[in-house]
Amino acid sequence: MTRSAPDDGVVDAVLTASRTLVAVAERSLGAAAEEATLAQYRALVVLASRGPQRMVDLARALEVTAPTAGRMCDRLVRKGLIRRHRARADRREVQVSVTAAGREVVDQATVRRRELLAEILGRMPARQQAAVAAAFEVFAAAAGEVPDSRWPAGTTPAEAGTAAASLAGARGTA
Repeated sequence: MTRSAPDDGVVDAVLTASRTLVAVAERSLGAAAEEATLAQYRALVVLASRGPQRMVDLARALEVTAPTAGRMCDRLVRKGLIRRHRARADRREVQVSVTAAGREVVDQATVRRRELLAEILGRMPARQQAAVAAAFEVFAAAAGEVPDSRWPAGTTPAEAGTAAASLAGARGTA
């Protein structure tokens, strides 16, 4: 694949879209925002999508320093959203992983984000929706994002969204 420096117009268009996506991400946290900041939520997503991580690997994935990741994890541990544990292969190694409560935060935010994104996409013709989807698949891959279909054990966010929506309907809530 041939790579080239992006045109300023392309960068500007993606920058504009990214502001919308950040707003959608923030709004999707809703009540979960009481549990986690946007940065903490990103750490939960990394752990949910990639499985248990060493602190240095989590820091690298979040593009922060190890001490910053450590402080973030301290807060998430206190909130019961992640846990620290010894690695099975090397008991000297400490890993962090998402808890059921942390996964619930990710799943609830994902359900809400899907709704918000569907609302925006619904304002576009089907052909443009498909073009946006194709472009974002390539963009996410270039950024190293793990597709939902490759998340480890448990349900993917899409499956969780369907399950959460069914549960909300059964409870009579939306």
